[in-house]
Amino acid sequence: MYSKEEIDTLNERFAAASPQEVLRSFMTQFGDRLALSSSLSIEDQTLTDMMVQIDANVRIFTLDTGRLFPETYNLIDDTNHHYNIHLEVYSPQAEPLQDFVREHGINPFYDSIELRHACCQVRKLEPLKRAFRGLEAWVCGLRHGQSVTRGAMRLVEWDEVHGMLKINPLINWDEAQVWAYIKEHRVPYNELHDKGYTSIGCEPCTRAVRHIDDIRAGRWWWENPDHRECGLHRR
Repeated sequence: MYSKEEIDTLNERFAAASPQEVLRSFMTQFGDRLALSSSLSIEDQTLTDMMVQIDANVRIFTLDTGRLFPETYNLIDDTNHHYNIHLEVYSPQAEPLQDFVREHGINPFYDSIELRHACCQVRKLEPLKRAFRGLEAWVCGLRHGQSVTRGAMRLVEWDEVHGMLKINPLINWDEAQVWAYIKEHRVPYNELHDKGYTSIGCEPCTRAVRHIDDIRAGRWWWENPDHRECGLHRR
């Protein structure tokens, strides 16, 4: 458990640090008790590249909800081959998922926020809980500019829900900086980004958006922007 004062001190310490400096420090401190939770976004692919360069044995996991785009599954393979690593893939438990679909149907998330959250719970949050076992810190690709729900997040936070340190090394980067890193370092990325998809999640919950839209406008587009989160980043 980190106090507010300790979190404040960490944020002050790393205020001028590069993402690589932040990652190196926490990876050294926590070792295999730290992992990157990757959604395979451009931000998480950037962090994957940075972290593998620091330590090729770093833990990186992703969640397979069973409803991802084919392009996303291809990216998992591409990333493994490019870096000679093995992303840990966590999937929903079969019986709870079957029960949910039997009771609510295959696409109930369009009907209410409650059902959409319930779907995220069985497909994402429960697998995430298993992925977190043994960890004391997790790394995320969150940025302030991604959505209105992320404007107040900090570089280092205490994750009260999961009881561990949460590190957001790219929190102050803008989208242009991320793409510049991707291009310069030839980082594999989801080809859907070239087709108008800015934030990519489950296929039925994601659509391409116009350039004037905010970066997460294509996620759960039928809901109010103020609560377009799946529950992974509750504060």
